Amino acid sequence: MTMTRLDQFISLSTPLSRKEARRAIHASRVQVDGEACKKTHIKIPETASVTLDGQPCTILGPQYLMLNKPVGVVSATRDSEHPTALDLLPQELTRDLHIAGRLDIDTTGLLLFTTDGQWSHRITSPRVECQKTYRVTLSEPIEQPAISALESGVELRNESKPIRPAGITVLEPKVIELTISEGRYHQVKRMLAAVGNHVEALHRIRIGQITLDPTLGPGEYRPLTQAEIDGVS
Repeated sequence: MTMTRLDQFISLSTPLSRKEARRAIHASRVQVDGEACKKTHIKIPETASVTLDGQPCTILGPQYLMLNKPVGVVSATRDSEHPTALDLLPQELTRDLHIAGRLDIDTTGLLLFTTDGQWSHRITSPRVECQKTYRVTLSEPIEQPAISALESGVELRNESKPIRPAGITVLEPKVIELTISEGRYHQVKRMLAAVGNHVEALHRIRIGQITLDPTLGPGEYRPLTQAEIDGVS
């Protein structure tokens, strides 16, 4: 049976730090199986009922969330000038969360959060080549020579080697779906600039096998399903 120190249990299941958890325990704010407990080091079995100020405490397992990121929000945990993606989530969910695959401040769409470092590594590692699909609105209609160049792998300014071939689906003359398997700096914008076009709007719709839920409005989120979690391999 898994046993956890009481102060660690409180810090893992609430927004309190380990130091704050000890203070709460010493102040008799914590009960174990209905009895006040002031021993920070006591080991708690996974079957125990633990409350803080009368509210049940439960250690969450690994977290996996998707968010429909709006314009003007930065993909960061903290920022002094702009709202962050974590600001859009309830505080009780943000503990130990990190972003798996960031988006520029003016890019919208699918943003993933997790507490699972190995899982996010499979999204962000260049060796894995996890595919990401974007809906791209262009300033000019895209022409076949530009499509062919993108599908072959264009060279970006100040880069030593071409990017990997991209997948292109033309939805409208000025709207395409672009699938890439790298994450270079401002890659999509630079790719379109390399073929003589300009990105007016950029919206990520897919990472691996995870597609942005069409029912999520800008700024809304939901947990991933198990199938979606397993879709990153």
